[in-house]
Amino acid sequence: MSVPDSPSRPAPLPASVGRLAAWASVFGPGLVVMLADTDVGSVVTAAQSGVQWGYRLLGLQILLIPILYVVQELTVRLGVVTGCGHGVLICRRFGRFWGWVSVTGLAVAVFGALVTELSGIAGVGEMFGISRALSLGLAVLTLLAVAFTGSYRRVERIALAFGAFELAFLAVAWLAHPEAGVMLGESLRIPYTNPDYLYLAAANIGAVIMPWMVFYQQSAIAEKKLSLHHLRAARWDTAAGAVITQLIMAAVLIATAATIGRHDPKASLSTVGEISNALTPYLGAGAGRLVFGLGVVGAGMVAAIVVSLALAWGVGEVAGFRHTLEAHPGEAPWFYALYALIVAGGGVIVWASPDLVALNIAVEVMNALLLPLVLGFLVALARFALPPSHRLRGGYLALVLFLVLLTCAFGLYGGVAGLQGS
Repeated sequence: MSVPDSPSRPAPLPASVGRLAAWASVFGPGLVVMLADTDVGSVVTAAQSGVQWGYRLLGLQILLIPILYVVQELTVRLGVVTGCGHGVLICRRFGRFWGWVSVTGLAVAVFGALVTELSGIAGVGEMFGISRALSLGLAVLTLLAVAFTGSYRRVERIALAFGAFELAFLAVAWLAHPEAGVMLGESLRIPYTNPDYLYLAAANIGAVIMPWMVFYQQSAIAEKKLSLHHLRAARWDTAAGAVITQLIMAAVLIATAATIGRHDPKASLSTVGEISNALTPYLGAGAGRLVFGLGVVGAGMVAAIVVSLALAWGVGEVAGFRHTLEAHPGEAPWFYALYALIVAGGGVIVWASPDLVALNIAVEVMNALLLPLVLGFLVALARFALPPSHRLRGGYLALVLFLVLLTCAFGLYGGVAGLQGS
């Protein structure tokens, strides 16, 4: 009599595959926040850089990668070691008063950023004959639907899907057919003494670190329940995001430098529509409008998700009400109501504003002026709120302080210059 075969068991996965899967599960907060960093305002800044100065600001985009990583790595360190959001740590270390001060600054930055993102989305809609009211309405409803799913991981996946549209900018740069020799030659000829060049360089540096990035990434790490065991993978998540976002910025600069910058270097491109229309003669209607528009919508939507959640989390951390995407709206009503109010408020401001260009200039100035407050709290927490084995010290502390002071100085310079120019 034959003996029946025993049930077969699946072969165990190789150890390397298991480690890769474990790392992939950690990835997300860094990629999302970095994709959000390449927001509509940053796209316009990079485009203007390419038009006015060709490839002379290209090297700066690469140099900004380590600055971006060093600052955001502090949020990773604080999040995985303490398991707390940024607002919670400020309250614990410096008191609730300073917690409210930081959240007030965050609120100003968030509404400014949300206005920038939604105005960019509205601009894309207007390029295709869609009214501002309709495009804003669709954007607001989508943002509300994303958050009301009741799952952080689902929100993270949706944000990454939106952010993937930013890769369209790489295609735009390829279609512009830049000449490698010209690119290298111009990137090495830097007009250090030209005040217009320095102003645009300051605008690029000041746009690297946004106040809401710090709050979002630390709160997202806490929401995802990452621990010290995940620190290495979370750092790689942040590093990968820093590289990708600056490559996207470089792609926008290359596309405009190879086309508009070569033929009309005095062109002033202040809106998404102007940039797209200026690219169309060189890239064709498909790449000039559709592909570029998709990139802008992706950048605007992922940034809108990030900034709105950053403020809802930050206020919840300081005020003490339940603030988590893992709870349904009935279980965390204040959190979801605040998120909805933020998104709807941003939509109303953009819909009612007669001059979106002037509005975006004001936002850039405001973000620059808030950098010292945000980065000051970040460095202080990394120095004093962590156990000795993980806090900033020695030569690395000096490096961080240098980069933070440099970023704040250029951000303030660009902000004050922009205020005087407006």
